[in-house]
Amino acid sequence: MIVFPAIDLKDGNAVRLVRGDMDRATVFNTDPADQAARFQAAGFGWLHIVDLNGAFAGKPVNAAPVEAILASVSMKVQLGGGIRDMATIEAWLEKGVARVILGTAALRDPALVKQSCKAFPGRVCVGIDARDGMVAVDGWAETSSVRALDLAMKFEDAGVAAIIYTDIDRDGAMGGVNVEATANLACHLTTPVIASGGVSALKDLEALKREEGTGIQGVIVGRALYDGRIDPAAALALAGPQIIPGPAGA
Repeated sequence: MIVFPAIDLKDGNAVRLVRGDMDRATVFNTDPADQAARFQAAGFGWLHIVDLNGAFAGKPVNAAPVEAILASVSMKVQLGGGIRDMATIEAWLEKGVARVILGTAALRDPALVKQSCKAFPGRVCVGIDARDGMVAVDGWAETSSVRALDLAMKFEDAGVAAIIYTDIDRDGAMGGVNVEATANLACHLTTPVIASGGVSALKDLEALKREEGTGIQGVIVGRALYDGRIDPAAALALAGPQIIPGPAGA
């Protein structure tokens, strides 16, 4: 199971939000590249980055700190936030991002997901952020009438590298990951699923690890790493090898 430490970028800083609320941001590091280097030094092989401003703007906003991170670490990076066309996908992959994440675009432009998966096999993920099981978009500002599972099923034959499933009501709230919903989604899919939102202690990783057989590929950890609730060495020892087979993980 891959453990993805998270760097959420807002106004150039590494922050954590509570339930996706941009007005409830805690700045953990004003130098995101330094934060990435700390995660690498702790032994993590992958890094999850979200351009929060970009998610709202519909285009990359924090490109400079992302590029600084790419230049400073050798970790594999998956990036989301404001990626909504082929040109942006291609640009980030050329700059060294291992996997891009399509969220809002997956709901509004499913053809883009299929086209990009064909052009860049194994390097395109779909981010499904759900509030009460319904998909939210535009930086979680709008909740749609589409069920998370229904959206995920649309891409079963597209070649998506992974579905990143976030329970918004758990995100940043330290209330525990929604293992049941994540495992239920994974059971219905052949596409690997990455859990996100609410991871607060090692017991959350243990619970997800027990459900690894359902198709859970990894877990994104944010605030619990920043405030010391989860020890990186313990998390990595529990998770096992941090290698994803295929183009992005090679």
